Amino acid sequence: MRIEFFGVRGSFPSADRCESRYGAATPCARIESAAGDAVILDAGTGLRMLGTRMAKKAPTEAPLRATILFTHFHLDHVFGLPFFDPLFLPRAEITFISWLDPEEMHEILGRLMKAPLFPVAFDETPCRKTFLRIGPEGATIGGMRVQRAQLRHPQGCMAYRFEDGKRSAVFATDTEHPEEGIDNRLAELARKASLFVYDAMYTPEEYAQGRKGWGHSTWEQGVELARAARVERLFLSHLNPEHDDRTIGRMRKAAKIRFRPTECAAAGLVVKL
Repeated sequence: MRIEFFGVRGSFPSADRCESRYGAATPCARIESAAGDAVILDAGTGLRMLGTRMAKKAPTEAPLRATILFTHFHLDHVFGLPFFDPLFLPRAEITFISWLDPEEMHEILGRLMKAPLFPVAFDETPCRKTFLRIGPEGATIGGMRVQRAQLRHPQGCMAYRFEDGKRSAVFATDTEHPEEGIDNRLAELARKASLFVYDAMYTPEEYAQGRKGWGHSTWEQGVELARAARVERLFLSHLNPEHDDRTIGRMRKAAKIRFRPTECAAAGLVVKL
């Protein structure tokens, strides 16, 4: 299994962090199975770079296939879609998957690309589109077994577990921890995962000073979950656009004291499991 991050910032892209080692783009990752099949997780602004690369690398005479799985539909997780090059290629075949009914997902994405917000309507783009739902029982996507769990986030959000043989990766992009204890549903989904990506939008101090109820978490809670679920590696993500490298570095250092196999996700980072 191979995971590549294209965007790891939360809420909005941060232009003044473009020189940051963690990048400025909002959530997008590519999860590839050992067989070479792949799933794109979320369509934040990091999707633009991935789409440009896909369009350039694919032979012009061959179909270009892509599968995009959505955790939810807040702007920071979808507003890279209008700038995804394969969307505008007649030879591209794109499958959109989420926990919503296909008709509702189609309608939401259509609203994103609709006058006067965007000059080309979603349904006018020439690629071939398919819309699917991942139910509570999970599904096989991109050659991998994918399971889901509901997260604590306004308007809903899903965590996903990708399994490929003995390797597994869990993404919990946007979630808020309970007032006491841990999110047992998420801990069960992440049980003994090879890699666990968790929402570290705030420091514990920031969270306590007015961020409760905003739908996001801290590196400290990520560590507690990682330890409880006995994951192999923790990657802090959905990084605050206001946090510079020094702040994120301090978060990483503090987290590693409590859970040594902790790192911070970064645009351009590739992890092989």
